[in-house]
Amino acid sequence: MSSDKVVIRFSSVKKLYKLFRSDKQRLLSVFSKRVKYKEKWAVDDVSFDIREGESVALFGVNGAGKSTVLKMITGVAFPTEGWIDVNGRVSALLELTAGFDTELTGRENIYLKCQLMGMYDSEIKASEQSIIDFAELGDYIDQPTRTYSSGMLARLGFAVNVNTDPEIFIVDEALSTGDSRFRKKCLKRVREIIEQDNVTLLFVTHSTETAVSFCKRGLVMKAGKVIFDGPIDEAAELYEGGSY
Repeated sequence: MSSDKVVIRFSSVKKLYKLFRSDKQRLLSVFSKRVKYKEKWAVDDVSFDIREGESVALFGVNGAGKSTVLKMITGVAFPTEGWIDVNGRVSALLELTAGFDTELTGRENIYLKCQLMGMYDSEIKASEQSIIDFAELGDYIDQPTRTYSSGMLARLGFAVNVNTDPEIFIVDEALSTGDSRFRKKCLKRVREIIEQDNVTLLFVTHSTETAVSFCKRGLVMKAGKVIFDGPIDEAAELYEGGSY
């Protein structure tokens, strides 16, 4: 059930990227304003509110601006214009291995990543064993993560994000961590989280069928703008039709 409390607010948000011909040109631009570049408005005057407990799907073709919206919600990027307000602990199943130090063990990285998420040591300790059990890394949990395969790192990243009591839960379609059995385990855990009271879900997907099963509201983006915001069935129909 959603409440009246707004946990994510975008107000006239714009995000400009400067596109240079090469990395050399990008470096030169630091020292000279004469270096030429193209402007790309990845997000162009976007406004919306998401309330506590809502489940919202975000649709759009590649390049529509979805990833930039997510980066700004998670604090990886910042708006060029407008303002964003996020109230709550954000857990994002996006770049699962971001924030890990390869010289630290898996167990040490649990503490590092949870601290980056704003958790206290007492909270981390309470979640530590659940994270370890979910990741299924066995004795490797006390080995440096530089010895891990990419799949092992992703499993640890997923385990951290789904076992830290998120208030705002952001999920994309990258739920392909590990083998088929582990993927089913991941999807089951995602469903358990979003069924909890007051957990807000933002689900980014190309699959309208999956979105309809998870969400009640849909936003459709095109060329950096939100062109539809309403019931999930109508959003899915618009996106599938491709007529927008």
